[in-house]
Amino acid sequence: MIISVHALKGGMIRVVQQSLLGSILSNMLLVLGCAFFCGGIVFMKKDQVFDKAAAVVNSGLLLMAVMGLLFPAVLHYTHSEVHYGKSELALSRFSSCIMLVAYAFYLVFQLKGHNESYERVNEVSSSSSFRNILPFFLIFFLAFHPDNYGDDEEVPEISKWEAIIWLAILTGWISVLSDYLVDAIQGASAAWNIPIAFISVILLPIVGNAAEHASAIMFAMKDKLDISLGVAIGSSTQISMFGIPFCVVVGWILGRPMDLNFQLFETASLFITVLVVAFMLQEGTSNYFKGLMLVLCYLIVAASFFVHVDPSPVRE
Repeated sequence: MIISVHALKGGMIRVVQQSLLGSILSNMLLVLGCAFFCGGIVFMKKDQVFDKAAAVVNSGLLLMAVMGLLFPAVLHYTHSEVHYGKSELALSRFSSCIMLVAYAFYLVFQLKGHNESYERVNEVSSSSSFRNILPFFLIFFLAFHPDNYGDDEEVPEISKWEAIIWLAILTGWISVLSDYLVDAIQGASAAWNIPIAFISVILLPIVGNAAEHASAIMFAMKDKLDISLGVAIGSSTQISMFGIPFCVVVGWILGRPMDLNFQLFETASLFITVLVVAFMLQEGTSNYFKGLMLVLCYLIVAASFFVHVDPSPVRE
């Protein structure tokens, strides 16, 4: 989100679109795949079980997000706009507002209406800020430590206000670094001879999702798969139903033509990814082979973007 706002200010709309898309693809395929794989290796003799109802709700929201991205792209490529160049943007802004409303009701549904179904996921929400600032070597040490595979209650390491202070400090520092990162994307692409689309969709999200990646693996190896899904699929739902529409609204405020037309190649990648993950989640069980398939699917997506040439200019 921070990177996206800085890129929007600089007019780098395609970087915003591709980095948001990359975060969704990374969470759904790489993060969830690694969690399933590592959890399946630890619990080799059984299928791990998670709440299928929560997964179905998130899958539905992700399909709704795909619908929001698909129609502007179809409108653009079929040249069937009532007002060329304007209808597509107007539809994107309208759809973004609808998606934000849907996400708000989803939060109410999750936290108020059906909070029993999400009890295990909500147990970790109060300590999510702490998880994201843990050094990665400590996360993996905790994940592999044998004493952590029990069902004992976890004791918070820091207080709520300490977590909020750390989160505020790190958010401010990341905001400063994001400014430099956005300015360095084009130079890095030219110096390394790597497409900007590959940097935006693959490299940036892998770095940005590192903490979520480690957390999802850690909880999967503790057989707390509902929390792993909350980290991986929940983050994808948040980005698709809140992050992307929010950026469209911010672009609207800033006078930037940020829309939901992510181009045909990117939209197709998201659509197929959502379908693959939805099929993987429909049984409510996971094993190492499902995780391996998701990771291999992500490698195919990464290779596709490495040879993909973006037809649109980076700056608008």
